[in-house]
Amino acid sequence: MSFTVAIIGRPNVGKSTLFNRLVGKKLALVDDQPGVTRDRRAGEARLGDLNFTVIDTAGLEEGDSASLTGRMRAQTEAAIEEADAIFFVMDARAGATPEDRHFASLVRRAGKPVILLANKAEGRVGEAGAYEGFDLGLGDPVALSAEHGDGFAELFSCLLTALPEATQLADDDDERRERLVLADDEEGSELDPTKPLRIAVVGRPNAGKSTLINRLLGEDRLLTGPEAGITRDSISVDYLWRGRDAERRLKIFDTAGLRKRAKVEEKLEKLAAADTLRAIRFAEVVVVLLDATIPFEKQDLTIVDLVAREGRALVIGLNKWDLIEDKAHIVALREEAARLLPQVRGALVMPVSGVHGAGLDALMGAVISAHEVWNKRLSTSRLNRWLEGVIDQNPPPAVAGRRIKIRYITQPKARPPHFVIFGNQLDELPDSYRRFLTNGLRQTFALPGTPIRMTLKQGDNPYAKKKRR
Repeated sequence: MSFTVAIIGRPNVGKSTLFNRLVGKKLALVDDQPGVTRDRRAGEARLGDLNFTVIDTAGLEEGDSASLTGRMRAQTEAAIEEADAIFFVMDARAGATPEDRHFASLVRRAGKPVILLANKAEGRVGEAGAYEGFDLGLGDPVALSAEHGDGFAELFSCLLTALPEATQLADDDDERRERLVLADDEEGSELDPTKPLRIAVVGRPNAGKSTLINRLLGEDRLLTGPEAGITRDSISVDYLWRGRDAERRLKIFDTAGLRKRAKVEEKLEKLAAADTLRAIRFAEVVVVLLDATIPFEKQDLTIVDLVAREGRALVIGLNKWDLIEDKAHIVALREEAARLLPQVRGALVMPVSGVHGAGLDALMGAVISAHEVWNKRLSTSRLNRWLEGVIDQNPPPAVAGRRIKIRYITQPKARPPHFVIFGNQLDELPDSYRRFLTNGLRQTFALPGTPIRMTLKQGDNPYAKKKRR
């Protein structure tokens, strides 16, 4: 039986380090600076023979409900409501602080099983501070070190005691756990409709990424606000999109805004940017969200180029479209996108409003369409019939009196479409002719917006060695 555990505590007690230790991956950002985590983040944890969902939360702090601190606390309270049990984390080196005592009373009122964890308990100072946890009235503290992996055997025993029914072994548990482990492996090159489609939403800070996803989900799942740069971790949320033709399971990643590299100086922002780049690499479709009031800034073009170089399917979203009075301006913006972004010519440009929810169905339809193009595979016979006609009408140029010969083309793989061309003297083929072939493939076989890879292979010259002699 599956269950959910929320990790709660004041800032900088090691909640994200504990989360990473339980899920076995460095998913959450970790830094000595307090208040790194802002959104709540769920992951599949494993402790002993138990598989469960663990939620990392922002540090508990007092603040007005309208402030950023207050909105972060609301996210934490939502995690408490969702959880079956709570890990209340304190810093053993600091001992029980007044803030710990205040928030311990909040956790007790939740009426959920609570396990008190005295983190950073390595060394004599940590051991002494762990005993102060008895004053919080949450039971016996479990002394552990999330960074070094100490004390998790005792944590396992406490979890069995706190949730006896949920942790009870069933006859089919071994088979169930095996299925869970296999289902977690989402890295594959084959198209599998049973797996959720991975979508990363990226863009500059304050483009409205979190607001858009919240509107799509129909709940305030992600932290939002007027401040730029609220999101730090790349948070994944599951979503079932009911399209016109069929339902589709999606995994949507909200990411931190990407600023110009020269402006990124703080270590924390560098970590957040690296997490965003990781989300792009593991996504199948990337929605680059632009501010419709100031579209196609230089940083927007840089982000699109990054997505193209990573080989991800692309959809461009023009957010805050409700602020644009002349709706016919979308025609000019699409023409501008085609001019400024020739490497992804034909990419779908969709106007949306994250605040009002306008255009979301069309945006998700564009995402599904871009994913289908990204997975498209063409037969060798069709490709070579096309190549023959292209060469007859516009043959490659001659080099040093000898004409470059292109003999054969094939597509060994998709995701994105990758073509291999065979011939002679292809190392002399001009870049302009390569672009000509790429654009021809894109236009003839309906590959709009997706990155196209092209590799040139030529046979060895049997007389090259004799000539050198």
